[in-house]
Amino acid sequence: MTDQSMTNRARETGKLWIRRTLQRADLEIGRGSYAGRLVRTLASHDVRAVLDIGANVGQYAVLTRSAGFGGQIISCEPLSGAFAQLSQRAAKDEHWTALNTAVGAESGTATINVSENSFSSSIRDMTEAHLTTAPQSRFIATEEVPVTTVAALVEAHGLDPRHTLLKIDTQGFEDEVLRGAGDLVGQVAAIQLELSFVELYAGQRLFDDLVAAMATAGYRIQQLEPGISDPDGRMLQVDGLFVRREDDPAR
Repeated sequence: MTDQSMTNRARETGKLWIRRTLQRADLEIGRGSYAGRLVRTLASHDVRAVLDIGANVGQYAVLTRSAGFGGQIISCEPLSGAFAQLSQRAAKDEHWTALNTAVGAESGTATINVSENSFSSSIRDMTEAHLTTAPQSRFIATEEVPVTTVAALVEAHGLDPRHTLLKIDTQGFEDEVLRGAGDLVGQVAAIQLELSFVELYAGQRLFDDLVAAMATAGYRIQQLEPGISDPDGRMLQVDGLFVRREDDPAR
């Protein structure tokens, strides 16, 4: 591991500690915490399990736990370095399972590009727009990783789709993960996606297309959380949480 990689890991750990402190108080600057709103959504839709695709070192699971979610969490992370930290965190929680795998359209193997900051790693190639905005996201290595599907994970772990959140943070590979979910898209209670307004990874499916696909599958937007912006202040990416319309208590 390079000195820069170690610095980036330390920075992420520090940011996670700060976010956890804020989550416990349900605070963010100017609004309630995202994790707090997420957990309230999960409770209102009777979500009892989270399938955490693209877990990195476990940031999402930790923040969700800190906000009060007590259900099952299954976190999938393909990179060996990030998985080592993820598995250490998950080992302290009897309801949190860590799996060293990528998730895609079909089972097999794939080559993943490892970024300097770890969390920008992707099976897809990175575009110049991404590199210009976040130079520390550049690829520095590759790894051969196993690939499974959402459908296989749901079956193997006995998850009830009607009570499951499918969270996908796979750096431009969201569409392939959804393809591997098959008919479960439309059945799972909620889906969280990373949504890009511009192509940050070559060939990725963009915001308008993914939002339209979610609407066709019977979901509506519950929350949008700001992501990265370019040097001129243009929003490039958001996280979108979708819930099934037919499960909506306010419907």
